[in-house]
Amino acid sequence: MRITLSFPILLLLLVLLLFPSAAAAAPAEVNVGVILDLNSTIGSICQVSVKIALSDYYAAHPDSATRLRLYFRHSPRDDVVSAAAAAVDLIGNYRVSAILGPQTTTSAAFVADIGSKSHVPVVSFSATSPSLSPSAPASFFIRAAVSDAASAQPIAALVEYFAWRRAVVVYEDSDYGSAFVPYLVDALDAVGSQVTYRVAVLESASGDTVLSQLYQLKSMQTRVFVVHATAGLALKIFANAKKAGMMEDGFAWIATDAITGLIGSMDRLTVLDSMQGVLGVRPHVSHKPERFREFVRKWRREFLTENPNSDVVDVSTYGVWAYDAVTAVATAAEAVGVAAAGKASGGGGSLLSKLPVMESGEKLVEEIRRTELEGLAGQFKLVNGELNATVFQIANVVEEKAHGIGFWKPSNGLSMKLHSAAKANNKGNSSNSMIRLRPVFWPGDSMKVPNGFVPTTTSERKLKIYVPGPVDTGFHSFLSVTRNPVTKEVVAGGFVIEVFEEAVKRLPYALPFEYVMREEGKRGMKYDELMKQVPGKYDAVVGDVTITANRSEFVDFTLPYTVAGVSMVVPIRDERSKTWIFLKPLKADLWLVSGAFFVFTGFVVWVIEHRVNEEFRGPPAHQAGTVFYFTFSTLVFAHRESMVSNLSRFVVVIWIFVVFILQSSYTANLTSMLTVRKIRPTVTDINELIKSKENVGYLENSFIRGRLQKLGFDNSTLKPYKSPEQYADALKNGSTNGGVAAIIDEIPYLKVFLKDYCDSYIMAGPTNKTGGFGFAFPKGSPIVPDLSRAILNLTESDQMAEIERRWFGDETGCTIEGSKISLNQSLSFMSFWGLFLITGSTSLLALFFCLASFLYKNRHILSQVVAPKKSIKYRVHSVVKLYDQKDLTSHTFRRGELRNRAAMSMEDPSASPSVNNNIGSPVSTSDHTYGGTPSVELTSPRQERALLCLQPNFTTPLQPDTCRASIGGGEEMVGPGGAHVAGG
Repeated sequence: MRITLSFPILLLLLVLLLFPSAAAAAPAEVNVGVILDLNSTIGSICQVSVKIALSDYYAAHPDSATRLRLYFRHSPRDDVVSAAAAAVDLIGNYRVSAILGPQTTTSAAFVADIGSKSHVPVVSFSATSPSLSPSAPASFFIRAAVSDAASAQPIAALVEYFAWRRAVVVYEDSDYGSAFVPYLVDALDAVGSQVTYRVAVLESASGDTVLSQLYQLKSMQTRVFVVHATAGLALKIFANAKKAGMMEDGFAWIATDAITGLIGSMDRLTVLDSMQGVLGVRPHVSHKPERFREFVRKWRREFLTENPNSDVVDVSTYGVWAYDAVTAVATAAEAVGVAAAGKASGGGGSLLSKLPVMESGEKLVEEIRRTELEGLAGQFKLVNGELNATVFQIANVVEEKAHGIGFWKPSNGLSMKLHSAAKANNKGNSSNSMIRLRPVFWPGDSMKVPNGFVPTTTSERKLKIYVPGPVDTGFHSFLSVTRNPVTKEVVAGGFVIEVFEEAVKRLPYALPFEYVMREEGKRGMKYDELMKQVPGKYDAVVGDVTITANRSEFVDFTLPYTVAGVSMVVPIRDERSKTWIFLKPLKADLWLVSGAFFVFTGFVVWVIEHRVNEEFRGPPAHQAGTVFYFTFSTLVFAHRESMVSNLSRFVVVIWIFVVFILQSSYTANLTSMLTVRKIRPTVTDINELIKSKENVGYLENSFIRGRLQKLGFDNSTLKPYKSPEQYADALKNGSTNGGVAAIIDEIPYLKVFLKDYCDSYIMAGPTNKTGGFGFAFPKGSPIVPDLSRAILNLTESDQMAEIERRWFGDETGCTIEGSKISLNQSLSFMSFWGLFLITGSTSLLALFFCLASFLYKNRHILSQVVAPKKSIKYRVHSVVKLYDQKDLTSHTFRRGELRNRAAMSMEDPSASPSVNNNIGSPVSTSDHTYGGTPSVELTSPRQERALLCLQPNFTTPLQPDTCRASIGGGEEMVGPGGAHVAGG
């Protein structure tokens, strides 16, 4: 069979054989639709950015296997139907794999539903409303922009930084505007501020309508406004605010990103005339300077070529996001690959039900969500399907630009620099003492931070301050209110009023007010009922109003300006004892310990002096008397017994020092008890009153009655009174005579009462805590925090003490002029245990040295006495008998012997004064001997040891060998009666 080929076919085969890569050189096209309002500022900006992004991407990636082909469609920003029609056309007829846009959130929501049905990702870089969530399951919507919800926290940080407690939200009446408000309300609430009013403005509203709404806002107290609207409506709002006089000193305006990000693209004259001093927040674009400058140069050239008559000079944040969105889609399409590009199943018509399903849709949307790249706006990274921005720039509109004055980050809060080293905590740091922003240029050419509110409305109405009254004359020093009979003006005075007026003077602004009181003939209300009437009827209540939990449900209280607490006043009784008062200065433990140490010290002195001092010897009764008389005579330092041992002298010196301290303390305490009234309250515990069912008084119309009922008091025992005089009469009569046993009231009232009646009554019992007295204002009043700070400044100053002295007198006056309350108490052992430790240690140490010396001197004799064969009774008796003997080696007895010998020489001149070696001579007999035994003084230690062998007091005489050993091994020993016994 013969096959004939034409020349064109042969040529084509030759090319395919010689150049096999030529067929693969052409990249696969991926159709992408772009839906924008090409007649709007944002649409025009983003159109140019999209074209430049596509050109830059493929210039940087010339070998890409895929190439995006863009199909632009015009859709007016407020026309949802046209956006949907454009999406259907792009998907059904052009098989687009993705759609960029639409421009508004409402249109994007509709197109996103169409994209989900056809598996076409919808990537929007301008639909920022949080009402459209990209994190919904199986969602094909991707937000390549920052959600408006993210800007709520930076705005709240600004409100807190400038210490504003209220704000008004002016927003566009659409899904775009209303979806942002809940996030702002929650963010402001978290920093202690609140949205007091919301104004929804239609985008199509006329200038007169907007002006009317702004005049209504101006008549209110709040002066902080947050504006969230599209650029066109925002310009209309600010232009009419200028007409209403709301761009003057004292006003503050904060704009969201939809406005701040387009300042450079708005009408220049409107910005210069109506937006000076406006604060704004916008996501921070952390681009590379060189790359960004190159992009701006290209963008301006292309934009002016396509829009030669436009005044737009700034690419805006939306243009930058559009650039990065196109780059991300191109990167994802390249990752998905050529095989899946443009493939679809089904379709063939333009009807919604016949739209094709793109086979690459699911892969492409997942790849876009995973894409991370270094974009023109910084790091491009999607979190839950939307662009993640953690840094916002704070801008201030000056002239025709929005100048950066600081940054906000979740970790650092507000800071002047982007990379702040220290973490700044916004909470509780609302003052400008810690500067975290550059100076702000405020509306009205002012550099002063606006207060955020005015205390009165534009009509300059004075605040109506209600003063409870009338007040009994007894409490006029605390609060008084009367009406001038001629002018009908309410005149208030007293401690409460002066504190309020001084606090108002410390406010950073004027606060015009007037006092009002209840009308004539009307019965006074209980304070709980009065608090319920404050909202809507009064601007404040200034009086003796206690801060309680149930009252705080209806009003806001300032910080308390008085001492908080509830106590009771009871009669006093003088407890000075007339009979046994001399025992009161010392407690029983100190009496007992002192007496024990008197006896112990006397015993120690006797033990030390007994063997060496004649005055501590004699019959047992005589010695016992001497010990007790000696120690107790030291109380008056009248002891006459002389001491010969240095150890006993040392003990007595220390003891006399202790006695001196005890005597002085006793005398001082006794003197105080005899001269100062020692008074005690008749009742110290509330439970005693409850158990005994005694009558108890309280201030009429006070919350105290309810508290006493909760404690368990019977209603029949509770007696209301109106004045301090009634308090005094009731306490004087007592519960048994129709009066009361105690008055239970708040401490400020009790102080007023005790100022005049402190001679007979005293504040007793534990103090039950209360909130104290505060000034009440309607809920949400911006005056409360400022007045609370003023009260703190006042209470910390000396002026508060001066006010109290002026109205309540000197608190020490009662103690000086009236009764004196003794604070002296009986002294206990714990007050002097250190002294007793010193004297006890000294006595024990001296006793130890004395006994040690005795044992050492008589060690040879004691070694025989305590021999193992002897009974314990014998040993003890022998040692006692031995210690009872005089210490003949003591210098005391030696001097006595010399005196006796001198006397004998004068009586018998023939007597020889010399001393022979006879152990028995000489001897001296004392007049005071134990049991009549002669007292002999020897002149040598050897004679002393020999004499011990002859002592008749021992029940069993010592053995001759013992005596010989004691004498020292002599050849003879002394026998009974002084006879010489031959040795050996």
